Amino acid sequence: MAGQRRVVITGIGVIAPGGIGRAAFWDLVTSGRTATRAISTFDASTFRSRVAAEVDFDPLTHGLTPRQARRMDRAAQFAVVCAREALADSGLSPADLPAERTGVAVGSAVGCTMSLEEEYAVVSDSGARWLVDPTYAVPHLYDYLVPSSLAREVAWEVGAEGPATVISTGCTSGIDAVGHGCELIRDGAADVVIAGAADAPISPITVACFDAIKATTPYNDDPEHASRPFDNTRKGFVLGEGSAVFVLEDAERAAARGARVYAEISGMASRSNAFHMTGLRPDGRELAEAITAALDAARLDPTAVGYVNAHGSGTRQNDRHETAAMKSALGAHAYAVPVSSIKSMIGHSLGAIGSIEIAACALAIEHGVVPPTANLHEPDPECDLDYTPLTAREATVDAVLTVGSGFGGFQSAMVLSRPGMVA
Repeated sequence: MAGQRRVVITGIGVIAPGGIGRAAFWDLVTSGRTATRAISTFDASTFRSRVAAEVDFDPLTHGLTPRQARRMDRAAQFAVVCAREALADSGLSPADLPAERTGVAVGSAVGCTMSLEEEYAVVSDSGARWLVDPTYAVPHLYDYLVPSSLAREVAWEVGAEGPATVISTGCTSGIDAVGHGCELIRDGAADVVIAGAADAPISPITVACFDAIKATTPYNDDPEHASRPFDNTRKGFVLGEGSAVFVLEDAERAAARGARVYAEISGMASRSNAFHMTGLRPDGRELAEAITAALDAARLDPTAVGYVNAHGSGTRQNDRHETAAMKSALGAHAYAVPVSSIKSMIGHSLGAIGSIEIAACALAIEHGVVPPTANLHEPDPECDLDYTPLTAREATVDAVLTVGSGFGGFQSAMVLSRPGMVA
Protein backbone atom coordinates (compact mmCIF):
# COMPACT_ATOMS: atom_id res chain seq x y z
CA MET A 1 0.00 0.00 0.00
CA ALA A 2 3.02 2.26 -0.41
CA GLY A 3 2.08 5.68 -1.77
CA GLN A 4 -1.62 5.20 -1.06
CA ARG A 5 -3.48 7.07 1.66
CA ARG A 6 -4.16 4.80 4.62
CA VAL A 7 -7.44 4.74 6.47
CA VAL A 8 -7.84 4.26 10.21
CA ILE A 9 -10.73 4.05 12.66
CA THR A 10 -10.53 6.74 15.35
CA GLY A 11 -14.07 6.64 16.72
CA ILE A 12 -16.73 3.96 17.28
CA GLY A 13 -20.41 4.29 18.10
CA VAL A 14 -22.68 1.27 18.58
CA ILE A 15 -26.35 0.59 19.26
CA ALA A 16 -27.04 -3.12 19.55
CA PRO A 17 -29.42 -5.48 21.31
CA GLY A 18 -28.43 -5.83 24.93
CA GLY A 19 -27.05 -2.32 25.41
CA ILE A 20 -26.52 1.17 24.02
CA GLY A 21 -22.94 2.27 23.33
CA ARG A 22 -19.75 0.44 22.43
CA ALA A 23 -18.89 -0.44 26.06
CA ALA A 24 -22.22 -2.19 26.67
CA PHE A 25 -21.98 -3.90 23.29
CA TRP A 26 -18.48 -5.21 23.96
CA ASP A 27 -19.47 -6.41 27.42
CA LEU A 28 -22.35 -8.41 25.96
CA VAL A 29 -20.53 -10.04 23.05
CA THR A 30 -17.57 -11.09 25.19
CA SER A 31 -19.76 -12.47 27.98
CA GLY A 32 -21.50 -15.07 25.83
CA ARG A 33 -24.91 -13.73 26.94
CA THR A 34 -27.67 -13.43 24.37
CA ALA A 35 -30.06 -10.54 23.74
CA THR A 36 -32.65 -12.55 21.81
CA ARG A 37 -36.22 -12.62 23.12
CA ALA A 38 -39.87 -12.83 22.12
CA ILE A 39 -40.89 -9.99 19.79
CA SER A 40 -42.42 -7.13 21.76
CA THR A 41 -42.76 -4.35 19.17
CA PHE A 42 -45.94 -5.84 17.68
CA ASP A 43 -48.25 -8.83 18.09
CA ALA A 44 -46.32 -11.64 16.43
CA SER A 45 -48.58 -14.45 17.59
CA THR A 46 -49.63 -15.40 14.05
CA PHE A 47 -46.09 -15.69 12.68
CA ARG A 48 -43.95 -18.79 12.29
CA SER A 49 -40.91 -17.08 13.88
CA ARG A 50 -41.78 -14.93 16.88
CA VAL A 51 -38.36 -14.11 18.33
CA ALA A 52 -35.95 -11.26 17.64
CA ALA A 53 -33.00 -9.35 19.07
CA GLU A 54 -34.54 -5.99 19.97
CA VAL A 55 -32.84 -2.82 21.17
CA ASP A 56 -34.23 -1.09 24.26
CA PHE A 57 -34.00 2.43 22.87
CA ASP A 58 -35.76 5.67 23.73
CA PRO A 59 -34.70 8.49 21.37
CA LEU A 60 -35.34 11.25 23.91
CA THR A 61 -33.30 9.49 26.61
CA HIS A 62 -30.42 9.22 24.16
CA GLY A 63 -30.27 12.86 23.24
CA LEU A 64 -32.62 13.37 20.32
CA THR A 65 -35.09 16.24 20.46
CA PRO A 66 -38.83 15.58 20.19
CA ARG A 67 -38.75 17.06 16.69
CA GLN A 68 -35.92 14.77 15.63
CA ALA A 69 -37.67 11.76 17.14
CA ARG A 70 -40.88 12.68 15.28
CA ARG A 71 -39.11 13.27 11.96
CA MET A 72 -36.73 10.34 11.83
CA ASP A 73 -37.39 6.66 11.35
CA ARG A 74 -35.95 4.38 14.03
CA ALA A 75 -33.04 3.40 11.75
CA ALA A 76 -32.11 7.05 11.23
CA GLN A 77 -32.33 7.64 14.98
CA PHE A 78 -29.89 4.78 15.53
CA ALA A 79 -27.47 6.17 12.95
CA VAL A 80 -27.49 9.70 14.37
CA VAL A 81 -26.99 8.58 17.98
CA CYS A 82 -24.14 6.28 16.88
CA ALA A 83 -22.54 9.09 14.87
CA ARG A 84 -22.57 11.29 17.97
CA GLU A 85 -20.87 8.59 20.04
CA ALA A 86 -18.29 7.89 17.35
CA LEU A 87 -17.42 11.55 16.92
CA ALA A 88 -17.05 12.10 20.67
CA ASP A 89 -14.97 8.93 20.93
CA SER A 90 -12.62 10.24 18.25
CA GLY A 91 -11.96 13.42 20.23
CA LEU A 92 -13.58 15.55 17.55
CA SER A 93 -16.61 17.79 17.40
CA PRO A 94 -18.48 19.00 14.31
CA ALA A 95 -16.57 22.28 14.60
CA ASP A 96 -13.27 20.38 14.27
CA LEU A 97 -14.23 18.74 10.98
CA PRO A 98 -13.24 20.25 7.63
CA ALA A 99 -16.83 20.44 6.39
CA GLU A 100 -16.15 20.25 2.66
CA ARG A 101 -13.63 17.43 3.19
CA THR A 102 -15.91 15.34 5.41
CA GLY A 103 -18.05 12.63 3.82
CA VAL A 104 -20.81 10.30 4.97
CA ALA A 105 -21.47 6.69 3.92
CA VAL A 106 -24.41 4.87 5.49
CA GLY A 107 -25.41 1.30 4.74
CA SER A 108 -28.92 -0.08 5.09
CA ALA A 109 -30.68 -3.11 3.66
CA VAL A 110 -34.29 -2.05 4.20
CA GLY A 111 -34.11 1.69 4.93
CA CYS A 112 -37.03 3.17 6.83
CA THR A 113 -39.21 0.07 6.64
CA MET A 114 -40.72 0.46 10.08
CA SER A 115 -42.10 3.96 9.47
CA LEU A 116 -43.21 3.12 5.94
CA GLU A 117 -45.21 0.17 7.21
CA GLU A 118 -46.73 2.18 10.06
CA GLU A 119 -47.78 4.97 7.70
CA TYR A 120 -49.24 2.55 5.16
CA ALA A 121 -51.36 1.03 7.91
CA VAL A 122 -52.67 4.53 8.74
CA VAL A 123 -53.44 5.74 5.21
CA SER A 124 -54.99 2.41 4.16
CA ASP A 125 -56.98 1.93 7.36
CA SER A 126 -54.86 -1.14 8.17
CA GLY A 127 -55.12 -2.45 4.64
CA ALA A 128 -58.91 -2.19 4.41
CA ARG A 129 -58.81 0.49 1.69
CA TRP A 130 -57.28 -0.14 -1.72
CA LEU A 131 -57.36 3.58 -2.50
CA VAL A 132 -55.42 5.12 0.35
CA ASP A 133 -56.04 8.58 1.78
CA PRO A 134 -52.73 10.48 1.77
CA THR A 135 -54.10 13.25 3.97
CA TYR A 136 -53.64 10.98 6.97
CA ALA A 137 -49.91 10.52 6.33
CA VAL A 138 -47.24 12.36 8.28
CA PRO A 139 -45.43 15.18 6.44
CA HIS A 140 -42.17 13.21 6.65
CA LEU A 141 -43.41 10.27 4.58
CA TYR A 142 -41.13 11.21 1.68
CA ASP A 143 -38.11 10.89 3.99
CA TYR A 144 -39.15 7.34 4.83
CA LEU A 145 -39.53 6.45 1.16
CA VAL A 146 -36.14 7.78 0.05
CA PRO A 147 -33.18 5.92 1.63
CA SER A 148 -30.88 8.92 1.09
CA SER A 149 -32.55 10.49 4.14
CA LEU A 150 -30.35 8.26 6.32
CA ALA A 151 -27.14 9.80 4.98
CA ARG A 152 -28.66 13.26 5.07
CA GLU A 153 -29.53 13.02 8.76
CA VAL A 154 -25.99 11.95 9.66
CA ALA A 155 -24.49 14.67 7.44
CA TRP A 156 -26.67 17.30 9.10
CA GLU A 157 -25.70 16.02 12.53
CA VAL A 158 -21.95 16.31 11.96
CA GLY A 159 -21.94 19.21 9.51
CA ALA A 160 -20.50 17.15 6.66
CA GLU A 161 -20.54 18.91 3.30
CA GLY A 162 -18.55 16.33 1.31
CA PRO A 163 -19.85 13.23 -0.47
CA ALA A 164 -22.91 11.68 1.20
CA THR A 165 -24.03 8.24 0.09
CA VAL A 166 -26.34 5.39 1.06
CA ILE A 167 -25.09 1.90 0.20
CA SER A 168 -27.75 -0.80 -0.01
CA THR A 169 -26.39 -4.22 -0.87
CA GLY A 170 -28.53 -6.33 1.41
CA CYS A 171 -26.76 -7.96 4.33
CA THR A 172 -23.30 -6.80 3.18
CA SER A 173 -24.37 -3.12 3.31
CA GLY A 174 -22.53 -2.49 6.59
CA ILE A 175 -19.20 -3.73 5.27
CA ASP A 176 -19.68 -2.13 1.88
CA ALA A 177 -20.54 1.30 3.31
CA VAL A 178 -17.38 1.36 5.42
CA GLY A 179 -15.44 0.15 2.39
CA HIS A 180 -16.89 2.99 0.32
CA GLY A 181 -15.87 5.46 3.02
CA CYS A 182 -12.33 4.12 2.84
CA GLU A 183 -12.27 4.60 -0.92
CA LEU A 184 -13.39 8.22 -0.57
CA ILE A 185 -10.35 8.87 1.62
CA ARG A 186 -7.93 6.84 -0.49
CA ASP A 187 -9.10 8.57 -3.66
CA GLY A 188 -8.64 11.99 -2.09
CA ALA A 189 -12.35 12.92 -2.15
CA ALA A 190 -12.44 13.30 1.65
CA ASP A 191 -10.12 13.43 4.65
CA VAL A 192 -12.70 12.24 7.19
CA VAL A 193 -15.71 10.00 6.58
CA ILE A 194 -18.49 9.17 9.02
CA ALA A 195 -19.31 5.65 7.88
CA GLY A 196 -21.44 2.79 9.12
CA ALA A 197 -24.88 1.27 8.83
CA ALA A 198 -28.28 1.12 10.49
CA ASP A 199 -31.36 -1.05 10.17
CA ALA A 200 -34.54 -1.36 12.22
CA PRO A 201 -36.43 -4.14 10.44
CA ILE A 202 -38.41 -5.76 13.25
CA SER A 203 -41.83 -5.14 11.74
CA PRO A 204 -44.65 -7.38 10.46
CA ILE A 205 -43.71 -7.04 6.78
CA THR A 206 -40.09 -8.06 7.36
CA VAL A 207 -40.97 -10.93 9.65
CA ALA A 208 -43.56 -12.14 7.12
CA CYS A 209 -41.04 -12.06 4.27
CA PHE A 210 -38.54 -14.22 6.12
CA ASP A 211 -41.32 -16.48 7.37
CA ALA A 212 -42.32 -17.14 3.77
CA ILE A 213 -38.93 -18.63 2.91
CA LYS A 214 -38.42 -20.18 6.36
CA ALA A 215 -35.10 -18.36 6.84
CA THR A 216 -35.76 -17.43 10.47
CA THR A 217 -35.80 -19.74 13.45
CA PRO A 218 -38.94 -21.48 14.75
CA TYR A 219 -37.42 -21.86 18.25
CA ASN A 220 -40.05 -19.60 19.80
CA ASP A 221 -40.14 -21.39 23.15
CA ASP A 222 -36.44 -20.81 23.81
CA PRO A 223 -35.58 -17.31 22.52
CA GLU A 224 -32.26 -17.05 24.36
CA HIS A 225 -30.92 -20.09 22.54
CA ALA A 226 -32.69 -19.61 19.22
CA SER A 227 -29.66 -18.29 17.31
CA ARG A 228 -27.29 -21.26 16.83
CA PRO A 229 -24.65 -20.59 14.15
CA PHE A 230 -22.62 -23.67 13.16
CA ASP A 231 -24.67 -25.87 15.49
CA ASN A 232 -26.21 -29.02 14.07
CA THR A 233 -29.59 -28.15 15.64
CA ARG A 234 -29.88 -24.68 14.06
CA LYS A 235 -33.02 -23.89 12.09
CA GLY A 236 -32.52 -20.33 10.85
CA PHE A 237 -31.42 -16.90 11.96
CA VAL A 238 -32.87 -14.50 14.53
CA LEU A 239 -33.85 -11.10 13.17
CA GLY A 240 -32.17 -8.16 14.91
CA GLU A 241 -31.76 -4.39 14.72
CA GLY A 242 -29.07 -1.84 15.49
CA SER A 243 -26.31 0.36 14.14
CA ALA A 244 -22.60 1.01 14.22
CA VAL A 245 -20.90 4.15 12.93
CA PHE A 246 -17.19 4.97 12.68
CA VAL A 247 -14.98 7.98 12.26
CA LEU A 248 -12.62 7.08 9.42
CA GLU A 249 -9.60 9.30 8.91
CA ASP A 250 -6.60 9.58 6.71
CA ALA A 251 -3.86 8.01 8.87
CA GLU A 252 -1.51 10.99 8.54
CA ARG A 253 -4.23 13.38 9.65
CA ALA A 254 -5.05 11.18 12.65
CA ALA A 255 -1.38 10.95 13.63
CA ALA A 256 -0.90 14.70 13.32
CA ARG A 257 -3.63 15.40 15.84
CA GLY A 258 -2.51 12.59 18.17
CA ALA A 259 -5.69 10.56 17.78
CA ARG A 260 -6.17 7.18 19.40
CA VAL A 261 -6.41 4.62 16.58
CA TYR A 262 -8.40 1.41 16.98
CA ALA A 263 -7.37 -0.25 13.74
CA GLU A 264 -6.36 0.32 10.16
CA ILE A 265 -8.74 -0.84 7.44
CA SER A 266 -6.09 -2.45 5.32
CA GLY A 267 -8.07 -4.40 2.73
CA MET A 268 -11.58 -4.84 1.39
CA ALA A 269 -13.16 -6.66 -1.55
CA SER A 270 -16.59 -7.71 -2.81
CA ARG A 271 -17.85 -10.32 -5.22
CA SER A 272 -21.22 -11.45 -6.57
CA ASN A 273 -22.14 -15.04 -7.24
CA ALA A 274 -24.53 -14.23 -10.15
CA PHE A 275 -26.31 -17.40 -9.15
CA HIS A 276 -29.53 -17.13 -7.14
CA MET A 277 -31.52 -14.61 -5.09
CA THR A 278 -31.25 -16.57 -1.84
CA GLY A 279 -29.19 -19.65 -2.73
CA LEU A 280 -25.46 -20.15 -2.29
CA ARG A 281 -23.04 -22.44 -4.07
CA PRO A 282 -21.74 -24.94 -1.51
CA ASP A 283 -18.09 -24.46 -2.50
CA GLY A 284 -18.09 -20.80 -1.41
CA ARG A 285 -15.94 -19.84 -4.39
CA GLU A 286 -17.04 -16.22 -4.72
CA LEU A 287 -16.65 -15.52 -0.97
CA ALA A 288 -13.23 -17.18 -1.06
CA GLU A 289 -12.27 -14.87 -3.93
CA ALA A 290 -13.39 -11.83 -1.93
CA ILE A 291 -11.32 -12.99 1.07
CA THR A 292 -8.23 -13.53 -1.09
CA ALA A 293 -8.65 -10.15 -2.78
CA ALA A 294 -9.05 -8.39 0.59
CA LEU A 295 -5.91 -10.06 1.96
CA ASP A 296 -4.01 -9.13 -1.22
CA ALA A 297 -5.13 -5.51 -0.86
CA ALA A 298 -3.89 -5.59 2.74
CA ARG A 299 -0.63 -7.22 1.59
CA LEU A 300 -1.08 -9.91 4.21
CA ASP A 301 -0.58 -13.65 4.06
CA PRO A 302 -3.54 -15.73 5.29
CA THR A 303 -1.44 -16.87 8.26
CA ALA A 304 -1.40 -13.27 9.55
CA VAL A 305 -5.13 -13.46 10.34
CA GLY A 306 -5.60 -13.86 14.08
CA TYR A 307 -9.40 -13.95 14.17
CA VAL A 308 -12.21 -14.42 11.68
CA ASN A 309 -15.52 -12.72 12.40
CA ALA A 310 -17.88 -14.98 10.49
CA HIS A 311 -21.15 -14.05 8.86
CA GLY A 312 -22.49 -17.02 10.84
CA SER A 313 -26.19 -16.39 10.30
CA GLY A 314 -27.32 -19.75 11.60
CA THR A 315 -28.73 -21.15 8.36
CA ARG A 316 -27.35 -24.47 7.22
CA GLN A 317 -26.46 -23.33 3.70
CA ASN A 318 -24.70 -20.17 4.86
CA ASP A 319 -22.66 -21.85 7.60
CA ARG A 320 -21.42 -24.54 5.24
CA HIS A 321 -20.85 -22.06 2.40
CA GLU A 322 -18.59 -19.78 4.41
CA THR A 323 -16.81 -22.69 6.09
CA ALA A 324 -15.86 -23.91 2.62
CA ALA A 325 -14.82 -20.39 1.62
CA MET A 326 -12.52 -20.01 4.62
CA LYS A 327 -10.87 -23.35 3.92
CA SER A 328 -10.34 -22.38 0.30
CA ALA A 329 -8.98 -18.89 0.99
CA LEU A 330 -6.98 -19.52 4.17
CA GLY A 331 -5.74 -23.03 3.46
CA ALA A 332 -4.44 -24.97 6.44
CA HIS A 333 -4.57 -21.80 8.56
CA ALA A 334 -8.38 -22.02 8.51
CA TYR A 335 -8.09 -24.82 11.07
CA ALA A 336 -5.73 -22.84 13.32
CA VAL A 337 -7.47 -19.46 13.53
CA PRO A 338 -10.39 -18.80 15.92
CA VAL A 339 -13.69 -18.03 14.21
CA SER A 340 -16.92 -16.79 15.79
CA SER A 341 -20.35 -15.37 15.04
CA ILE A 342 -21.68 -12.58 17.25
CA LYS A 343 -25.09 -13.06 15.60
CA SER A 344 -25.50 -15.85 18.11
CA MET A 345 -25.87 -13.11 20.75
CA ILE A 346 -27.29 -10.04 18.97
CA GLY A 347 -29.16 -11.55 16.03
CA HIS A 348 -28.97 -10.56 12.39
CA SER A 349 -29.71 -6.87 11.84
CA LEU A 350 -29.54 -7.21 8.05
CA GLY A 351 -27.62 -4.27 6.55
CA ALA A 352 -26.45 -3.00 9.93
CA ILE A 353 -24.77 -6.17 11.10
CA GLY A 354 -21.68 -5.81 8.90
CA SER A 355 -20.78 -2.53 10.60
CA ILE A 356 -21.59 -3.89 14.06
CA GLU A 357 -19.24 -6.78 13.32
CA ILE A 358 -16.53 -4.34 12.21
CA ALA A 359 -16.89 -2.71 15.64
CA ALA A 360 -16.39 -6.12 17.25
CA CYS A 361 -13.27 -6.67 15.13
CA ALA A 362 -11.72 -3.32 16.05
CA LEU A 363 -12.42 -3.92 19.73
CA ALA A 364 -10.99 -7.45 19.49
CA ILE A 365 -7.71 -5.95 18.26
CA GLU A 366 -7.70 -3.34 21.02
CA HIS A 367 -8.57 -5.71 23.89
CA GLY A 368 -6.95 -8.93 22.69
CA VAL A 369 -10.15 -10.90 23.11
CA VAL A 370 -12.03 -13.08 20.62
CA PRO A 371 -15.82 -13.05 21.20
CA PRO A 372 -17.45 -16.48 21.39
CA THR A 373 -20.16 -18.18 19.39
CA ALA A 374 -22.99 -18.60 21.88
CA ASN A 375 -25.32 -21.61 21.84
CA LEU A 376 -22.79 -23.82 20.05
CA HIS A 377 -23.25 -27.13 21.87
CA GLU A 378 -23.55 -29.64 19.04
CA PRO A 379 -21.25 -28.66 16.14
CA ASP A 380 -22.32 -29.47 12.60
CA PRO A 381 -19.87 -32.17 11.41
CA GLU A 382 -19.56 -30.33 8.10
CA CYS A 383 -18.50 -27.16 9.95
CA ASP A 384 -15.27 -28.36 11.50
CA LEU A 385 -13.29 -25.18 12.21
CA ASP A 386 -12.56 -23.60 15.59
CA TYR A 387 -15.75 -21.57 16.13
CA THR A 388 -14.86 -20.43 19.69
CA PRO A 389 -17.84 -22.07 21.36
CA LEU A 390 -19.59 -20.49 24.35
CA THR A 391 -16.65 -18.66 25.98
CA ALA A 392 -14.55 -15.67 24.89
CA ARG A 393 -10.85 -16.27 24.43
CA GLU A 394 -7.84 -14.08 25.11
CA ALA A 395 -5.58 -13.88 22.08
CA THR A 396 -3.09 -11.55 20.46
CA VAL A 397 -5.02 -10.25 17.47
CA ASP A 398 -3.00 -8.23 14.98
CA ALA A 399 -5.24 -8.76 11.97
CA VAL A 400 -8.92 -9.64 11.71
CA LEU A 401 -10.93 -10.86 8.75
CA THR A 402 -14.65 -10.11 8.73
CA VAL A 403 -16.99 -11.44 6.06
CA GLY A 404 -20.56 -10.87 4.97
CA SER A 405 -23.01 -12.67 2.73
CA GLY A 406 -26.23 -11.20 1.40
CA PHE A 407 -29.30 -12.15 -0.59
CA GLY A 408 -28.75 -11.48 -4.26
CA GLY A 409 -25.36 -13.16 -4.15
CA PHE A 410 -23.37 -10.35 -2.51
CA GLN A 411 -20.16 -11.47 -0.78
CA SER A 412 -17.81 -9.04 1.00
CA ALA A 413 -14.63 -9.34 3.04
CA MET A 414 -12.65 -6.77 5.00
CA VAL A 415 -9.31 -6.93 6.80
CA LEU A 416 -8.60 -4.79 9.85
CA SER A 417 -5.07 -4.65 11.24
CA ARG A 418 -3.30 -3.28 14.26
CA PRO A 419 -1.99 0.23 13.49
CA GLY A 420 1.48 0.05 11.95
CA MET A 421 1.31 -3.69 11.28
CA VAL A 422 1.14 -3.38 7.49
CA ALA A 423 4.23 -1.91 5.80
